[in-house]
This record gives sequence, C-alpha cells and structure tokens, in this order.
Amino acid sequence: MEISKHNINWIIDKSPVNYEIAVSRMKNIVKKIYLGSENEIIWLLEHPEIYTAGTSSSKTDLIGNTNIPIYKTGRGGKITYHGPGQRVIYTMIDLRKRKRDVKIFVNKLEETVINSLKELNLNAVRLPGIVGVWIESREKKYKKISAVGIRVSKWVTFHGISVNINPNLNNYSGIIPCGIKEHGITSLKNEGIPISMEEFDIIFKKNFLRIFK
Repeated sequence: MEISKHNINWIIDKSPVNYEIAVSRMKNIVKKIYLGSENEIIWLLEHPEIYTAGTSSSKTDLIGNTNIPIYKTGRGGKITYHGPGQRVIYTMIDLRKRKRDVKIFVNKLEETVINSLKELNLNAVRLPGIVGVWIESREKKYKKISAVGIRVSKWVTFHGISVNINPNLNNYSGIIPCGIKEHGITSLKNEGIPISMEEFDIIFKKNFLRIFK
C-alpha cells in the first residue's frame, strides 16, 4: 500500500455525535489547520437521526411529515439524511498543500468510495452532472449510496462524504434527497453486502491514502 506523504490524523468515534457539535468542532479544527498548528484530519463518525439542509436547499425538498430534526448547514448541496448505520467521513484537508481545485478534490473523494465499493464487488459509478456515487440496482435503476457535500475555508476543506452501510432507508422518504427525484437511495446491506463499520473503515482508509498520496 502506498502511504500518503501528508500528515493526516484519523479519528473514529464509536458513539453517534450530535451534528451541531460536529460542525463546531470542524470549524475549530479548520482554523488550526490553516494556521499550521494542526495536522489534516479525517473524522469517521455517525450522527443521530437528522436532516441537514445545504446552501442550495429549498422548502420544497421536504415532502413528508417527520419527527426528524432539520439543521440548516453551511455545506454545499441540498437536503440529505444522516443517522445510525451511515458512515460519515469528514475531510479536513489543506488544499494549499495539493492542487487548489475543489472539483478535483470532490472527484477524488468519489473515486475513493468507488474503489472501496469495487473491493466489495459492487459496480459503483458517477452520473453525469450529479455529485455523489451510485449503484445500478437489481431493478436496473441507479440508486445513490454515497453523498458528497463540502465547504472550503481559505483552501481548507471540511464536511465531506457519507456512505450508507446499514441506515434506515425509510427515513429518506420525508425528503427529496439532494434534490434528485428520479433516482432512489440504497445501502450496502440493501445490495446484499453485510459489512461492519470497522471493516468498511479499513477499506476506505486504504483507498483514501492511495488516491490522496
């Protein structure tokens, strides 16, 4: 395995982390990374059930009555769901040390997920003009398995990517996920891949370090 030449600290939380607390923590870390007093950080965690509305979201993205709270966040994109069984990966990366190109960064995040899922014998793909990672389901329709939403402050990224391992997919029914009506949502469990968070983390980290070397 090729090792990244950058100093990246990996943090894994075993218990769900409140979304608002996570955002506050990311902002503090980003400031420290910008000032050079903190290494880059990849933070792997889960959240309690929550809908997060990105900067491009609108009221029409919420389509059902739900007791799940909604949080207006500063990341890009529209509305999505976070909850137990979903691996959230927050990427606090200094693009001043790499190419200062957000599109390339997002592309590499997607590539990391695609390659990770390939190791699990899933043919994951990108769709033209839509951010995220998709699976062609048994019904020959594309379903989203991974969402991407980032923010950049002084060329330091935060927020990141989520991968559906085994979340409650019914909780997506109250929203139009990422503003996309024509495609559904899936998970590794839904695709017949029983895998633990710990097993997925190992595969993801290996591919991340290779792609972001």
